[in-house]
Amino acid sequence: MKSLQFWKSKIFWLIVATVFISSVFGFGAGLISGTYFYLEIKDYISNFPGVERIIEKPIDSARETVEEYAPQTSQEEKIINVVKEVSPAVVSIVITKDLPIFEQYYYNPFGDNPFFDIQIPGQRQIGTEKKEIGGGTGFIVSEDGLVLTNKHVVLDEEADFTVFTNDGRKFPAKVLAKDPFQDLAILKIEKEKVIDGEGDLLSKTFPTVKLGNSDQLQIGQTVVAIGNVLGEFRNSVSVGVVAGLGRTITASGGSFVETIEDVIQTDAAINKGNSGGPLLNLKGEVMGVNTATVMGAQNIGFAIPINKAKKDIEQVKTLGKIVYPFLGVRYVMVTEEVQKENDLSVDYGAWIVASQGEPAIVPGSAAEEAGLKENDIILEFNNEKVTADNSLAKIIMKHNPGDQAVLLIQRGGKQETITVTLGERSE
Repeated sequence: MKSLQFWKSKIFWLIVATVFISSVFGFGAGLISGTYFYLEIKDYISNFPGVERIIEKPIDSARETVEEYAPQTSQEEKIINVVKEVSPAVVSIVITKDLPIFEQYYYNPFGDNPFFDIQIPGQRQIGTEKKEIGGGTGFIVSEDGLVLTNKHVVLDEEADFTVFTNDGRKFPAKVLAKDPFQDLAILKIEKEKVIDGEGDLLSKTFPTVKLGNSDQLQIGQTVVAIGNVLGEFRNSVSVGVVAGLGRTITASGGSFVETIEDVIQTDAAINKGNSGGPLLNLKGEVMGVNTATVMGAQNIGFAIPINKAKKDIEQVKTLGKIVYPFLGVRYVMVTEEVQKENDLSVDYGAWIVASQGEPAIVPGSAAEEAGLKENDIILEFNNEKVTADNSLAKIIMKHNPGDQAVLLIQRGGKQETITVTLGERSE
């Protein structure tokens, strides 16, 4: 007969085996049912928008990301796109110059006289150093590196000019030509040399702007100005409208004084350093070259219409310089007021008179060769009436050096016609 101890041992191991087998089967059943439950739940909640996307993505990918700003209006979107598109072709122009360095010292004005040992301060030059003396803006108009800017930006013959692109590259710039009548100049920067994948040396072209048709500008039209504000804040953007067209201004700065006709007026902020930058429409086309602002006024700026600059660009490409048709007279536009003050016989035309000690007829000019005289009044130029709104200079600019023109003039009490062959004037 089995002992009690034997049966206790049997019962113990039977219980252990039962628990083990139950655990195995329980785990398997739980795994199967859990998977089924998960699939059922997933199928159920996938009917809700956005839930399946969260379940499918790993934890790191499900983190919230910052979305790119979406413009709120179509005009805002156009302005943003214009700035993105044009900025690579807008450059900052830095002006540097070798300036003298002085030191202070003391000396005796009586020399080595022992009775007068007096020391007074003086200054003497000990060398020179290159310093930044100004800045402006320009924009690239050709892939080989022609840059259009204002003449007054590059007026200093002894200065050096460096062009900085929007991505931080810099290039030494050479002044190719200055417009003798308008505040425009053209610089040249040389293309970068790069090595392609095959080891060949190539010239990297520059991004360029698109030139628009400034004759299509309308008052009230939105415009964007980009420039190197104060010579420090490069590619700054301002937005405004065309406030006026056909303005005449006298721009000055330092030794620079020039009367500029037929310019664009805008309320887009044009600050010091913006000079030479582009005035753009919402298609990203250059409509003007920012040139001047009214000191002490609020947002009254002016730009030269780009159509006036197109001829300069083409002449530099073909001739290497900027040339203008030249008649060679100094004159005052006749108005009703000028007529009354000077007892003239007509109330329109260009009255040829001396100015500021300069002769009325430029010696050796086309006007002198054609026989024009002081006090003649030019009434018509090739059948085009000369008026305050249609000045003689504006009419002449439509022609080229060497063109012949028939002038109707008032001389004394009668009218005459004179044929003239226009001369040439460059800087």
